Amino acid sequence: MPALEVRPLQTHDLPALMAVQRAAYGEGFMESAEVFTRRLASPVNCSLALLADGQLCAYLAAYHSVQGKVTPLHGDFEPPAGTAPDTLYLHDMAVLPGMAGRGLAQALLKPLWERAQQHGLRHTALVSVQGSQGYWARHGYAEHALQDAVQRQRLATYGEGATYMVRRLAPGH
Repeated sequence: MPALEVRPLQTHDLPALMAVQRAAYGEGFMESAEVFTRRLASPVNCSLALLADGQLCAYLAAYHSVQGKVTPLHGDFEPPAGTAPDTLYLHDMAVLPGMAGRGLAQALLKPLWERAQQHGLRHTALVSVQGSQGYWARHGYAEHALQDAVQRQRLATYGEGATYMVRRLAPGH
């Protein structure tokens, strides 16, 4: 088993991140290095990189937001306007296909969930794509209807079958 390291995602990780993103999603969900650069500069960013033997093999792009707010595909990580964050928004998680099944996703999720609780966030949310609803349901996420028309339009940027899902953050999870 390679030596694993989880640390904050940094701009020098972007070339490797782009390769992981392409391998995991194909061209349909590729987001540019420029978008990721802006996200990393956001004051609410809390994205993580996972390295195996010093090489980036997985990442989790995330930030502090509010429940019911969707970041559109290719969108920036915007601080909540006029309100304190209450939700850890998981925008994008990718693992190199050859590294799948080794618990790398959990190695990224667990520390972010714990830090979110320490910051007083009560929920975590995401947009499930490519039929991943079952995976996220196994991690405690449930489909959540969006009441706001603007947020439903943002959800639509992910294509047919995309679902907004929410999980309550509780101690020990």
